[in-house]
Amino acid sequence: MKHLVNVLASFTLGPLPRILFGAGSIEKIPEQAATFGNKALIVMGKHWLRESSHWRRLEEGLSDRAIQWLSFSITDEPSPEQIDVAVTRYHSDDINVVIGIGGGSVLDAAKAIAGLLPRGNSVMDHLEGVGKGVPYTGPATPFLAVPTTAGTGSEATRNAVLTKRGESGFKKSFRHEKLVAHTTIVDPELLASCPFDQMAAQGMDAFTQLLEAYVSRNSNPVTDALAWSGIQAFVEGFFPALEGGPEAAAAGRSRLAYASLTSGICLAHAGLGSVHGLASSLGAFFPIPHGMVCGTLLAEAVAINLTLLKQREPGSKALQKYARVGELLSEEASSPTQSKEQRLVARLRDWTHRLGLKRLSEYGVTEADIARIVAARGGGNMQSNPVEMTEADVFELIRRRL
Repeated sequence: MKHLVNVLASFTLGPLPRILFGAGSIEKIPEQAATFGNKALIVMGKHWLRESSHWRRLEEGLSDRAIQWLSFSITDEPSPEQIDVAVTRYHSDDINVVIGIGGGSVLDAAKAIAGLLPRGNSVMDHLEGVGKGVPYTGPATPFLAVPTTAGTGSEATRNAVLTKRGESGFKKSFRHEKLVAHTTIVDPELLASCPFDQMAAQGMDAFTQLLEAYVSRNSNPVTDALAWSGIQAFVEGFFPALEGGPEAAAAGRSRLAYASLTSGICLAHAGLGSVHGLASSLGAFFPIPHGMVCGTLLAEAVAINLTLLKQREPGSKALQKYARVGELLSEEASSPTQSKEQRLVARLRDWTHRLGLKRLSEYGVTEADIARIVAARGGGNMQSNPVEMTEADVFELIRRRL
């Protein structure tokens, strides 16, 4: 029998939502909402939900359970000002439950609103790095998260990402364990109406989160297992969801929804890496969708990480993990003479081209902007990157995708 010589490192798992996963699970919203009371605030996007067949059934279900509801719409990525408007408007309405139905921006907004409704104060009291530094103590209004896209994993995280765009813009989190959704309802059928470009970019966000969490310096056995499971599901389901016939697309959407869910759990407990470290500043200064930032940077970020790891930490577990993912992707990848790590980079570059992921310059980013983008990068995600990146390394990463 082989003798064990290494003790598993210590780790901590925070709270997770109760998760209801499966086709048709959106129909469970009214019964779940009713467990909290008879007055709900529905946070949603501007058009999709009201124009879908789900809206009428949701109204009927809430009415059948004598639940009154109010609604608030989110357009674009939520700003602190939007959150404060909603909290001020509904603070006195005795809301028993907040229901967020939409993409990551909607869920982040709903999460923040739910966290602030009981006290009615400004989110700027608590926003990391730019707020007043007031500790958040809760309580939060119970929150039901219903994602209609597969990308951010916000349905499983404890932070709400808020954005102020412009020259002095920022992209910062309102974060606390009490903000975690009470219940997450993941219905893969809701992805069926996502346009190709949106699903492609957001899917790449989910994959980026899974891969960055998998190789993170803060990963642990639980997040490794979940990340690997999510990566496998993504690889099996992503392109069938985008390009497959009806049956293949339905099966693909199920796997993609699962990958997104697990990516949220993993990022909340293991952290991310250089791609998300830059996504915060790029998204604050330029009108670049978050998923597009992740998708366009990922291949080159991995390529640079691999070079740095081989130079500085050749025995790193992250190299072994990258190789494992490269082996998973190598069935359709490039030359068999390449290493597994090279196959990973080749496959990711192929995806970048195949999905038509835009270069940063198409959103107005220039060489002159790189210094302020690098200066404003997210420190936490850069610290959990599998290898330290110098400013020169980060400059090079951005230049490769200008």
